[in-house]
Amino acid sequence: MNEGATRWTGRAIVHLDMDAFFAAVEQLDDPELRGVPVIVGGNPAGRGVVSTASYEARVFGVRSAMPSARAAALCPDAVWVRPRFERYKELSDAVRRILEAETPFVEPASIDEAYADITPGAHGGEDPVAVARRIQERVCALGVTCSIGLSTSKTVSKIASDHDKPRGLTVVRPGTEAAFLAPLPVSALPGIGNVSAEHLAKAGVTTLGALAALDERTARSLLGSHGESAVRRAAGIDDRPVAPRADVKSVSNERTFSADVRAADEVHAAVTALARKVAARLGRKDLAGRTVTLKVRYGDFTTRTVRRTVPVATSDAGSIAAVALELLGTAWSPGIGVRLLGVGVSGFETPAHQLELLAEETGEPDPRQVRLTQSVEAVRERFGEGAIRSGRSVDGGSIDRRSVDGRRMP
Repeated sequence: MNEGATRWTGRAIVHLDMDAFFAAVEQLDDPELRGVPVIVGGNPAGRGVVSTASYEARVFGVRSAMPSARAAALCPDAVWVRPRFERYKELSDAVRRILEAETPFVEPASIDEAYADITPGAHGGEDPVAVARRIQERVCALGVTCSIGLSTSKTVSKIASDHDKPRGLTVVRPGTEAAFLAPLPVSALPGIGNVSAEHLAKAGVTTLGALAALDERTARSLLGSHGESAVRRAAGIDDRPVAPRADVKSVSNERTFSADVRAADEVHAAVTALARKVAARLGRKDLAGRTVTLKVRYGDFTTRTVRRTVPVATSDAGSIAAVALELLGTAWSPGIGVRLLGVGVSGFETPAHQLELLAEETGEPDPRQVRLTQSVEAVRERFGEGAIRSGRSVDGGSIDRRSVDGRRMP
């Protein structure tokens, strides 16, 4: 868009979107991966999915969320890399600090994207375009790149950040929002998925300009209760503020199996492992919740989600696992194939720690137990669930010794 020299009036909202983030971090850390197709994700021999693909891999049609087997067929020479989420978070935190150096109004949207309010006068008087350029340059100095959308609203900025990738800076100046959006397909609007886009297309609505022109009644008939909001956003009208440190609503973890799991011991072990991971994340965030959710996806791809609210908020792995296993009994029977399992906790309150035997006199959790739990979960997170096992789980048989420092898929 033409940036021009006109003084910026009104809000200035940045949406920063990292370019092929996970793959870019891998290429940053391993020079041998630079310039070659890199796919970060699940094992292509199983049922995994692509987390991120480098731009070299995207040339072959590989996309995020694509089944790994399909990606491997499209790009057989790609280098597959195991995700390293702690490393990605490290770079994500560095990017957030760059934004926070410019404004206190920063709202992370995910590990690889964030909004920032750089409205002149709200925190500084500098031209927003110059601020956006500086942010982009400072991110590039980290060794990774980002694309930025700058406009008067979150919706327009998010769409704009995807307009010129990689390393693009798309500026939609005040008063030009509707004109910028009008020719774009309806699928460009966040919240309009494939089903909604197809439904709109049957009514002859294929662009955001056509969507913005709908009357309220027609919009509701086509998109339900979200119709009116979609029409406003399609016209570039979105007054939602950038909300710093948005509250976490839930913490969850899922596992997709390479082959359907049917045995009770395997399913129970998987649920318990997921509960441990969720508990570890809750502990790191100092959160505790009252509602435990279990998600089961069966072999025929149908999904059932069940939840239970307990009297006292908890972040204890054993308590979460116990509730999740009870829920499992209502949603699954041994012999039925399971493709995916998920465990989550929500309904957060002030943490209520489960008391250990060594803490009975003081009423406080024993710090030695806390440190032990954190250490165990750190090892499991880095090296896998089999890295540490309880004594009763060792039956004297052979031990599966696997590499703990190799990142590439076997």
